[in-house]
Amino acid sequence: MTLAPPAVRFGSDGLVTAVVQDVHDRRVLMVAHMDTEALAATVATGEVHFHSRSRDRLWRKGETSGNVLSLVDLAVDCDGDALLVTVDPAGPTCHRNTRSCFDPDGARAERTTQGFAWLEDLWATIEARTIERPHSSYTTSLLDGGVDAVARKVTEEATEVLIAAKDDAAAQVFGADRVTTRVDLSNETADLLYHVLVLLAERGLPPEAVMRALRERHRR
Repeated sequence: MTLAPPAVRFGSDGLVTAVVQDVHDRRVLMVAHMDTEALAATVATGEVHFHSRSRDRLWRKGETSGNVLSLVDLAVDCDGDALLVTVDPAGPTCHRNTRSCFDPDGARAERTTQGFAWLEDLWATIEARTIERPHSSYTTSLLDGGVDAVARKVTEEATEVLIAAKDDAAAQVFGADRVTTRVDLSNETADLLYHVLVLLAERGLPPEAVMRALRERHRR
């Protein structure tokens, strides 16, 4: 992430509007304002800072509640007069203890989604590899191997997922510590998802086609 300060057009009051969204599902969490000091502090610390208009001072989000916003990405809009701040929130963002300032009173503060939106970023990277083909990329080496090479990896990773799942099930039956087996299952599943997406890219089939098939089945 890079942001050149001249790209931001601060208003006559020295502020720029900052729209904050959750990296996991793109939910808008809050809207606040930054000045040059808040923007610099955000980039330098990795924790989102704002300018508090009511107190006229620098404000680190979560400095009282502990519900800090960890910076993931920072983007400037086309006019340079608004910021999109992508974050990983530590807890409820709103002072009412709701997840978003746009949620009604009494709404549950916990995140209810699973973060699938990030797969869009992964797909964008894989799709870029199909065009750019950087020599140092593992994805490129898979794509260069054609459908057989990628499909072989999908099969291997599916087997690894099965083994990891059975190891976790065995640990559960015998009352053993499942921390390691659950981490292994998560990692192997991540490998499988990645290789399935590479296979789709190699075949030129967008994941949207898969999602459409799932939606159609869900309606039945």
